[in-house]
Amino acid sequence: MMSLIMYLVFMMPLCLILDYWLVQLMFINVMFIFMKYINFSDFYFHISYELGVDYYSMFLLLLSFWICSLMILASFKIYMMNNYFNLFLFTILILMFSLIMTFSSMNMFLFYLFFEVSLVPTLFLIIGWGYQPERLLAGVYMFFYTLLVSLPMMISIFNLFTILNSLDFYFMIFSFGKYMFFCMNLVFMVKLPLYFLHLWLPKAHVEAPVSGSMILAGVMLKLGGYGMLRVMPLFVGVLLEIGDLLIVISLFGGLVVSFICIRQSDIKSLIAYSSVAHMSLVSSGIFTLSNSGLVGSLTMMLAHGLCSSGLFCLANIVYERLHSRSIFLNKGLMVFFPSLSLWWFLFSSFNMAAPPSLNLISEILLMNSIVGKSSLYLFMLGVISFMSAVYSLYLYSYSQHGIGFSGGMIFSLINIREYLLLYLHFFPLLGLVLKLDLI
Repeated sequence: MMSLIMYLVFMMPLCLILDYWLVQLMFINVMFIFMKYINFSDFYFHISYELGVDYYSMFLLLLSFWICSLMILASFKIYMMNNYFNLFLFTILILMFSLIMTFSSMNMFLFYLFFEVSLVPTLFLIIGWGYQPERLLAGVYMFFYTLLVSLPMMISIFNLFTILNSLDFYFMIFSFGKYMFFCMNLVFMVKLPLYFLHLWLPKAHVEAPVSGSMILAGVMLKLGGYGMLRVMPLFVGVLLEIGDLLIVISLFGGLVVSFICIRQSDIKSLIAYSSVAHMSLVSSGIFTLSNSGLVGSLTMMLAHGLCSSGLFCLANIVYERLHSRSIFLNKGLMVFFPSLSLWWFLFSSFNMAAPPSLNLISEILLMNSIVGKSSLYLFMLGVISFMSAVYSLYLYSYSQHGIGFSGGMIFSLINIREYLLLYLHFFPLLGLVLKLDLI
């Protein structure tokens, strides 16, 4: 892990002087350096100091490298307009460094520290390169939602150290009560986000640039799920007691948000709310404490990270040409961009978990675990699954069909870079289905 971190430190001054494509290549190279050390083990491997990688963090690290490199590919407009592009690259590099440290830390305090550090470059991305003036409010929303609930977690980490005399995840074999559970997990529930704690997400997504939306949907939401997976061994007793209540809240939230999706007029807002609906299934799977629930949650995080990021890229490609995110103005796109319509169809169908998608595999695993907990959840799961098809088809059919907006007739065609960007989102999404024994 230290060799990887030293490579990133070496890249920091270079990103201020090198060209766009060279930096892009170096970012993708990080992932291939990491893939050299992969070991499919339940235990920590590639250990150095307080850092190590195991089964859960390995996949999320690969996702972080991939999404961060695609963020640069998606942000070519910032380079062309010379909108502080080197500072933008430096911000992404700091973000990538904090994500690597978060996912590979074996120590609770180190994890908490870099979990909070990753918030700062994301805030800079939203405030610095966002579109509307409301981005300031969106950034403050995101910052204070996360910061407010992270204070109880910090206090509970100090309490944990006084009891266990260690903060290493490997030695966390103890059972705590409800107060400790909520203090420790509330920050993850906000980050995930769980319904009732999700109001920062649509604002942040809508106001963020495409790179901000990609990293938020692709990786930042997964920090919440990963954190919950890490601390669950401490709260097995609590989850056996109140796990059903938390699953009901999660599924109810997913149900309500699915209906909210249908009445969205903003494309990015619709995709953001669909993220909340998918993450409700992830949290429900974790709260079941079953093996299929945990594996299903990890698979859903990977599938959603790639699919949702791809949808945000599609929304941005259209926005850069028509200068509107409204579903009512972005109509008849099939006439203007027929080849782009295929990508809309593929990502929309994968978003609604149509076969042969990784989303389908994850939903089957999650439904299996949640219904195994109680068959009463079947109705809510059925409606969530049906509504995901409804809002995905609504997004696709409203944007691709109909009469085009007459004010948006002058635009450039889609270029190779944008097709490559969409392909690189889709290829791992489909490739992981063909190699499911990895998961």
